[in-house]
Amino acid sequence: MLDTTDVESSLSLAISKNVNPDFFINRELSWIRFNVRVLEEARDYRHPLLERIKFLAICGSNLDEFFMTRIPRLLKQVNNGSNELSADGLTAIEQIQVSREEILPLIQRHADCWHGELVPALAKAGIYIKRFDELSTQDKAALRTFFQNNILPNIATPLKGCDIDTLENLHLYLLVVDVFKKDDFYIFDVPTEKFGRFIEIPDNFVSKTEKPVCQYVFLEELIADNLDLIFSNHQSLGVYPFRLTRNFEIDILMDETSDFINSVKNSLSKRQLGFPSRLEFDKKTPPAVRNELALSLKLPNYLIYETDGPLGYVDFWQLLKINRPDLKDASFIPYVPPLLSNRKHIFKNIAKQDIVLYHPYDSFEVIIDLLTEAAVDVNVLEIYVTMYRMDTKSPVVDALIEAAKNGKKVIAVIELKAKFDEENNILLASKLKAAGVEIVYNFPKIKVHAKLCLIVRRENNRLARYSHIGSGNYNAVTAKIYGDIGYLTARQDVGLELEDLFNILENGLQDKEFKFKYLLVAPTTLKHEILKRIAREIAFHQKTGKGYLAFKLNNLEETDVIQALYQASMVGVKIDLNVRGLCCLKPGLKGVSENISVISIVGRFLEHARIFYFQAGDESDVLIGSSDLMFRNLNERIEVLFSVPDPKVRQVILEDMLKIHLKDNVKARRLLSDGTYQMVTPKKDEEVVNSQLWLIQNRGIWHEHNI
Repeated sequence: MLDTTDVESSLSLAISKNVNPDFFINRELSWIRFNVRVLEEARDYRHPLLERIKFLAICGSNLDEFFMTRIPRLLKQVNNGSNELSADGLTAIEQIQVSREEILPLIQRHADCWHGELVPALAKAGIYIKRFDELSTQDKAALRTFFQNNILPNIATPLKGCDIDTLENLHLYLLVVDVFKKDDFYIFDVPTEKFGRFIEIPDNFVSKTEKPVCQYVFLEELIADNLDLIFSNHQSLGVYPFRLTRNFEIDILMDETSDFINSVKNSLSKRQLGFPSRLEFDKKTPPAVRNELALSLKLPNYLIYETDGPLGYVDFWQLLKINRPDLKDASFIPYVPPLLSNRKHIFKNIAKQDIVLYHPYDSFEVIIDLLTEAAVDVNVLEIYVTMYRMDTKSPVVDALIEAAKNGKKVIAVIELKAKFDEENNILLASKLKAAGVEIVYNFPKIKVHAKLCLIVRRENNRLARYSHIGSGNYNAVTAKIYGDIGYLTARQDVGLELEDLFNILENGLQDKEFKFKYLLVAPTTLKHEILKRIAREIAFHQKTGKGYLAFKLNNLEETDVIQALYQASMVGVKIDLNVRGLCCLKPGLKGVSENISVISIVGRFLEHARIFYFQAGDESDVLIGSSDLMFRNLNERIEVLFSVPDPKVRQVILEDMLKIHLKDNVKARRLLSDGTYQMVTPKKDEEVVNSQLWLIQNRGIWHEHNI
């Protein structure tokens, strides 16, 4: 075993020094650039057309979240007079300003992509997004009738002037102005939640030999063209769409007598009244009209954004409901490992050997089958599970309810503070509790983000424990579109550690230390163990010259970890990083990070797996689990990374998963030292590798060691 004491001490000393801002990419800018990469997927003609629309919607949704969460945090710092600097040395107001400088061209690229690329491509495919001035008299008449009969009764009475408390987060509004009385304006909500954003023009028929033709108009344009039915006494009206974003972060206030679930409910009730953080306009809006509304909302110019494209791209998910399989990704049948193909023998087969699952290439049905069988198996005594984001009609929830009805002890650790899923999780907790499931949720200051399941079963007068540890939620819907890794094992020592962890969670933490062999648990041991392994790799490289680290994760931001990776690079350790989203590490800095390579992959599936490989000779280690390397993950959450005990499984994770992604030269983009990204292209005579396509085509290959 390597003696790493001196290396750990020097590493600890190095990362305790002041952070050099020149060595870090700004977190906010890195996140914006991730969305640039998402938008690039919308412009990639290799994707089926409706999938390109999906990426446009995702990018819009991500920017909405940025203004609901990140910008409000910076605004709070500004308002509180904070002098806190980011790792790259910027104040809060400077970060808002540089974010705006990068968002403005991104918004323009959004509009260019929609108008210049996607609308024409949709038309060629028989899907027409029409402007009202393009419609025939017959179509306008048909739409007017539809408007009168269906939409008009659902439009709330327009509000005269602007009452800030009436404007809801991310709702699309129309501002109606009398052109002769510009200080006299009305606002009303566009009912997209009820009718969708796109209204199909009725009575369009084509011959059966042709592709079906679909024609749509924007709901807000339909309303604008029929304003005379709403404002019968006004002749000259200007109509301008706008959209307000609010702070959506919730502050949960508790005292000694508070019930946590009620505290969360009370906080959620105030969310829609969060302070404004962005105001979006159509560029055609006259400056005087725009300024009047901005003044009413007390918003400075740097929070006002204009576009010549549509507002609210998140609404474009509606177009993916069009029944055109030829314009969507080809489906495939997820792989079912032979050992898990028979539900009745599932415990017996897991007991034979450890199994790694890589979704969506592997079927999530095997996890559902495991819990469904556990619910009815007379020998199963207890089931423990964590829940963060669950699907609405969840087969996992159904199995837990069935298990509780059958007299088994079922404990569900539900995170009530899961961002944007708080209300769903409150309802879920109530539903499970009513069914007899014991609910654990009372962690006001920390989130439980770990993805864990434990089943305790009586076998031959002893207790056997079946563990599942992974990176993904127990969500049957997202399991089809997220790339997540999970590990099934019947190892008793792993099961006992997991049981101890669930017992600690069940009893309310109480400042417990999480000291395990296989489980690295934040906020107590995980960061230390990561730094310890980096130090071990440094010592191994200094002895052999063969040090190597490879990480796959969503986000890399934690400054101590980044500095530790710099230290490893400086002594010559080769480091390959696959970071999907934001990355604050600068690769390629002379004398600092020349040995570090960073790629990002944005593709058909959301890359969500976390895999950490430490070479270090005989002490090689593979970690999988829920945690990214961010301050919040390592200090403000219960996260679990799992040290894979089976050497054969470690090898297949490395060779058939991690290295495949690192070889990607089709969808990968390489991070440069200036914080920008460039496409990775195959070198001469180099194999072309689209990692997600390779995993589809070779799904199940990582199970061959089980045969």
